[in-house]
Amino acid sequence: MSTTLLSEDGLSPKLAHLAGLVDQYASPELAVAHGGRVETIAAGHYTVRGLSRHVRLGEFVAHKSASGVHLGEVVRVEPELIYVCPIEPGEPIGIHDIVIRKGAFRISPSDSWCGRTVNSLCEPIDGQGPITEGLDRRSISNTAPPSMTRQRVGTGFKTGVRAIDIFSPLCLGQRLGIFAGSGVGKSTLLSMLARADAFDKVVIALVGERGREVREFIEDTLGSNMKKAIAVVATSDESPMLRKMAPLTAVTIAEHFRDKGENVLFIVDSVTRFAHAIREVATASGEPPIARGYPASVFTELPRLLERAGPGPEGAGTITAIISILVDGDNHNDPIADSTRGILDGHIVLQRSLAEEGRYPPIDPLASISRLARKAWTPDQEKLVSRLKVLIHRFEETRDLRLIGGYRQGADPDLDMAVKQVPIIYDVLKQSPGDRDSVDAFADLAGALKAAAGMSNQGAPMQRR
Repeated sequence: MSTTLLSEDGLSPKLAHLAGLVDQYASPELAVAHGGRVETIAAGHYTVRGLSRHVRLGEFVAHKSASGVHLGEVVRVEPELIYVCPIEPGEPIGIHDIVIRKGAFRISPSDSWCGRTVNSLCEPIDGQGPITEGLDRRSISNTAPPSMTRQRVGTGFKTGVRAIDIFSPLCLGQRLGIFAGSGVGKSTLLSMLARADAFDKVVIALVGERGREVREFIEDTLGSNMKKAIAVVATSDESPMLRKMAPLTAVTIAEHFRDKGENVLFIVDSVTRFAHAIREVATASGEPPIARGYPASVFTELPRLLERAGPGPEGAGTITAIISILVDGDNHNDPIADSTRGILDGHIVLQRSLAEEGRYPPIDPLASISRLARKAWTPDQEKLVSRLKVLIHRFEETRDLRLIGGYRQGADPDLDMAVKQVPIIYDVLKQSPGDRDSVDAFADLAGALKAAAGMSNQGAPMQRR
């Protein structure tokens, strides 16, 4: 009996799912597993003879040895040999071992996964027992929805971070990048954004993170918000295949909830380490580098991952993506940063100099931009932000002049206003993870400026009549 007839008869989804599996394996071609044998073994990959006609790039194979069954991904196909990168490091591989084709790697997300932490293979690592698989099986190599079927982005939301809500406001379904060097505060800012109340679900991919920071991020940073979150973790000591898979697994989970009509926050920390993992895999398979050591496949995989986020088709929800980009050597024009900036719908720039001054989060309001800000601002707010940027620019470009004593009050009214108000603006933008989230960032700024103006008036000498 087919799945369609079961649905028409009104039988349970579980029976319909079982009938679908029966239909799937009814064909002898699908029931037979093609296999081959290990031909050569090298650092980072091994080759298999006998599967070239039956596998495609990106599919998985299962290597059977005395210690069990281990997965690997096909990274290169030749007429007689295929190249396979093992998923697990240190996998025991022997010449002539049997390798079986498994096809695309699929996962079955479920609402019961909320509050759980899993690895790239969707195996629980939080010590809370096994997870329950859902009925919806999805390949982690899905493609983005067709562009003309997607909803338009137009609903703004508050992140609770004043520097972002004022200067670079976000919309549901937007893709934003956080660009910074190491140790500047990317993960701290991500933890503040993960607390936003605008989302039904939060899916987090921690790629190449330090092992000790995982529990801190999940238990301390997310806290009570973890009940609606799912974390996919691949630490820095895991294989490049697992680090490459982590964001793909996470975005597939996010797509499951998006298709149910929910608004999902998708966080990746960081996409640079995802690119590093792709580079390791590609280099091991013999792909030549083209840009500062990065092979061409890196610049193919980045848009494939990031385009999967965003608004869904009509009737579905949205995936709002916040992606951290680690800029090597604080060079914001390195290949990964430059490529990613062109794909995303905005970027937040964190400056090391601001962090050294003690301004956290060290967001540069002049260098940061949200391409959808006008959909989140009111006309009055847009005019105000434009005026604030003028004052900040005037304040910063005359910093050296003021330090050597070249500033004279009254010569430039705009500079006089900038000298009075910009330090107050900077104080308002300071915010630590322990502070309460801002409900209305513009109201906070207006209150601070009004209070400062009142104090200035009280301190001014009274004029004689």
